Amino acid sequence: MDFSKCIVYEGEKALQKVKSDGENLMFVYDQTDEICLSAVTNYGMALQYVKKQTPEICLAAVQKNGNALVYVKDKTPEICLAAVKKSGHALVYVYDQTYDICFEAVKENGLALRHATIQTTEICLEAVKNNGLSLQYVIVQNPEICLVAVKQNGDALQYVNRQTPEICLAAVQQFSRALQYVREQTEEICLAAVKKNAYAIMNVKEQTSAICKEATAKVQGAIKYVNYKVCIAPTIDLDKLSRDEKIALIRKLVENL
Repeated sequence: MDFSKCIVYEGEKALQKVKSDGENLMFVYDQTDEICLSAVTNYGMALQYVKKQTPEICLAAVQKNGNALVYVKDKTPEICLAAVKKSGHALVYVYDQTYDICFEAVKENGLALRHATIQTTEICLEAVKNNGLSLQYVIVQNPEICLVAVKQNGDALQYVNRQTPEICLAAVQQFSRALQYVREQTEEICLAAVKKNAYAIMNVKEQTSAICKEATAKVQGAIKYVNYKVCIAPTIDLDKLSRDEKIALIRKLVENL
């Protein structure tokens, strides 16, 4: 910004300017509570230019932009709570955290759990309900938290410490590619994945005829990922066939599985 052309606003003109753009508060020398309140109501981060903060001005600022909490000098519980309700990540600026503040933060943004100094089952559940990937920040996992997490986002399976068939099944049903994170695959889990997305067959460790048939019946293009050894007699030499002949043969054999 070119400060050489800055103009100092005063009185009614200053009020009009900050109402249209709160950042204009930086050009107001004689600030009043009314002017400052109008500025932060328009642009929460304008709090950084307020010379004399009041609880009302600070509250209005964080209600507009939770991250304005970084500029609050007196971080009261009320102001902090309002800030995290607006922006969960504002929790990083809360030094004296409480259960309610942490809960509201993860309710607004589950990933704010990374900044929480207080973790309870309720707080962690609220976090993964909002964003399953917040499971990576859960210090003490339990089956319930993990199940809720993968149901919200199957990709969260990669952060599950102790996988169970139920958790893995729920994960692939939500996001088929989560199959790549399943440590102990079963035909049931793999079938659920390919039913969700035929191309999940790429992540199947041990293909079966049922899995291959399900995948190719859903999307013909998935046939190129079928392990031909599952459906072709070992006496057939595929090396002597062209690519199109291989695919045609595998397709025909899969249909007869």
